[in-house]
Amino acid sequence: MEYNNPLVSVITPAYNAERFIRQTIESVLAQTYSNWEMIIVDDCSTDKTVEYIKHYIKTDSRIKLIIQEKNRGSAIARNTAMNNAKGQYLAFLDSDDLWYPEKLEKQLHFMIQKNIAFSFTKYVRMTEEGVLKNTFSKTPESVGYNDLLKHCVIGCLTVMIDRNKTGHHSMVNIRTRQDYAYWLTLTKKGHLAYGLPEVLAKYRDVENSISSNKIKAAKRQWFVYRQIERLNLFASIWYFSHYAWKGISNTIKYKLSKRKI
Repeated sequence: MEYNNPLVSVITPAYNAERFIRQTIESVLAQTYSNWEMIIVDDCSTDKTVEYIKHYIKTDSRIKLIIQEKNRGSAIARNTAMNNAKGQYLAFLDSDDLWYPEKLEKQLHFMIQKNIAFSFTKYVRMTEEGVLKNTFSKTPESVGYNDLLKHCVIGCLTVMIDRNKTGHHSMVNIRTRQDYAYWLTLTKKGHLAYGLPEVLAKYRDVENSISSNKIKAAKRQWFVYRQIERLNLFASIWYFSHYAWKGISNTIKYKLSKRKI
């Protein structure tokens, strides 16, 4: 590569993640790009999550663990990791998701080559057991603030940010959708999110997860419009109609694809 190997800080919140955390860490250890640090913030887990993380720390000093004294949610966990990160670049990876080995190398090259601050890639969905689905995310060439208000095409597990260009920003302390609000903050400040159209990550669909309930997700979307972005009622309805239609059309496409199987 034609650059001086900048440090990439991998931001990973974890809570009762004993089922998946070892696979997640292994996917970072397998990266072809080696100048990274993985900052895992445990949100007061009650299972063997911390035990498993400490095992990896013994064999690789690039893995770091911060244990929160009480459960405070993923927004605070991510902010804690970002506040302790030393890297110029931030990359986000939740404790149940996975990366392909060339994820960091290819995305970093993409960002440096194009001189951009904010990027994301395609990802494939998988079951809880890790079986890949025939479901892939889309990656427009670029996405701005108004685009994201209509529909978020950015998967958190695929995002990389150059903090030298964006400056430091924290995620808003809400139960979920804090990553979406973070993307809105960056794009509102003029940083377009650029898509790398290659599948470089695997998103795990976990049953009964916070993000799995569609009605609750819609309510959280509305909350972001009204309480976080402070959009007026007309603008909120306008953007929400796009969000709702996209959700309905995706559901229809999914059901039709299941019938063809």
